[in-house]
Amino acid sequence: MSESDSFRETDADQYERFPPYRKAIIVAILSFCAALSPMSSTSILPAVPEVAATYSTTGSVINASNAVYLVFMGLAGPLWGPLSQIWGRRPICLVTAFLFFAFSVGTALSPNLSAYYVFRLLTAFQGTSFLVVGSSAVGDVYEPRARATALGWFLSGNMIGPAFGPFIGGVIATFSSWRATFWLQSAMGGFGTVMVFFLLPETYPHPSKGDLSGQTPKEKAKLLWHKVNPFRVAGLLLSYPNLLFAALATSALVWNQYSLLTPIRYVLNPRFNLTTPLQSGLLYIAPGGGYLIGTLLGGRWADYIVRRWIRKRGERVPEDRLKSSLPFMLVILPVCMLVYGWTVQERAGGMAVPIVVMVLQGIAQLFAIPSLNTYCLDVMQPKGRSAEAVAGNYMLRYVFAAVGSGVVLPAVQAIGVGWFSTVSAAFLFASGLGVWATSIFGTKWREHVNSND
Repeated sequence: MSESDSFRETDADQYERFPPYRKAIIVAILSFCAALSPMSSTSILPAVPEVAATYSTTGSVINASNAVYLVFMGLAGPLWGPLSQIWGRRPICLVTAFLFFAFSVGTALSPNLSAYYVFRLLTAFQGTSFLVVGSSAVGDVYEPRARATALGWFLSGNMIGPAFGPFIGGVIATFSSWRATFWLQSAMGGFGTVMVFFLLPETYPHPSKGDLSGQTPKEKAKLLWHKVNPFRVAGLLLSYPNLLFAALATSALVWNQYSLLTPIRYVLNPRFNLTTPLQSGLLYIAPGGGYLIGTLLGGRWADYIVRRWIRKRGERVPEDRLKSSLPFMLVILPVCMLVYGWTVQERAGGMAVPIVVMVLQGIAQLFAIPSLNTYCLDVMQPKGRSAEAVAGNYMLRYVFAAVGSGVVLPAVQAIGVGWFSTVSAAFLFASGLGVWATSIFGTKWREHVNSND
C-alpha cells in the first residue's frame, strides 16, 4: 500500500452517518463545552486581589492556583482520550460535563483556601475532556478535506474562552462578588450537561469496550491501565518526531496566549492608569475579537491549502496541511509579540498599539492552530490512536501554559515585558522551524517509525 493509499479512509461511510445540520450541532455543543475550562482558567484574573482578600492570602498564591489549574488540565488528557476509545465519546463527555458542573458549585461555595484549591483542580481535570475528546469527535464525523474548517469552529470555544473570561470576570467583580463568576460557570456547566445528554450522539464508530468483556477484574484493570498510562501517551509523542514538533508548536501558541493574557491587569493597568477590574477586563476583548475573526477564516485557510496541494500532487499528504501555519508561526506572531512587549515597556504609541497587536496575534493564532490540531488527527486516525495523539498534544501544551502563566509576572518584574515578549517570540519562531521541518520531512519520519512497529 502506498503512503497516499494509507490515508484514504477505509470506511468512507463513517463521514456520511450524520447530515450536515447534525454535524453542525455536534460541533456547536462540543465548542461550547470546550470553552468552559479554558474560560475558567482566566475568568478570575481580574478579581485576583478580591479572592486573595477573601482568603487572607496574597495575589501570588491565587495566581499559583491558576498555574496548577493548567497543569491539571494537561494531566487529564491522557486519561480521557484513551477512555473515549474504549467506551465512546458520548459517555465520557456526559460524565465529565456533570462533574465539571458539580465541582464548579463546590468552588463557588468554598469556605477556605484549601477547599478553593481542591475544587478548582478537580474542575480542571474534567474540563480537558472536551478539548481532547471533542477534537477526536470532530475527526470522527468530518472527512479530512473539510476537517480543519470544522475544527476551527470547535477551537473557537477553546481560544475565545480564555480571552472573554476575564472580561466577564471583570464585570462580575466590579458589580458583584467574585463567587458569582463560579456560579455563572456552574450554570454554563449544567447547560452543557443537558445539551450533551439530549443532543450529542455517539460519534466514535469502533469503541473497544468489547475487549473488556469476559475479563477478570484484575485483567480489566491491567488493560485499562495500559490504555490510560500517561507514559504510553508521552511515548507516542517521543516516538513520532512529527507529533512532537506539532505539540511543541501548539505549546508555543498556548504559552503565548496565557503569558499575554495573565499579566494584563499588572502590565497594562499601570501603563494606562486603569483602576478597576472592569477596565482591565475590557482589554481582553482585543485578543478575544482576534480569536473570533480567526475562527471564521483560519480553518478554511488550512483546508484551502490542503485542496491546493492535492491538485498539485494528485494525492493528499497530511504534512501539506502544515504549510498553512508557517507564515503565522515564523513571521506574524513573533513580530506581534515583539511590537507588543517593547512598545508597552518603552511607553511608545499609546493604548492603540497593544490593542491592535493583540487583535492581530489573536487572528494569527487561529490561522495557525487548526492545521496543527487537524494534522494530529490526520496522521494517527488510520492507526486508531487519534485520541491518544490529541491527548499528548494537550498534555504538553497545558504544561507550557502553566509555566507561562506561572512565570510571566515574576519574569516581567525581573527583566521587563519587552524582554519577556522577546523570549516568547523566539519560542514561537523556533517551534515554527520545527513545523517547517515536519512539513518537509514528516512523511519520511512516519514511514521510518511505522516500519519499526
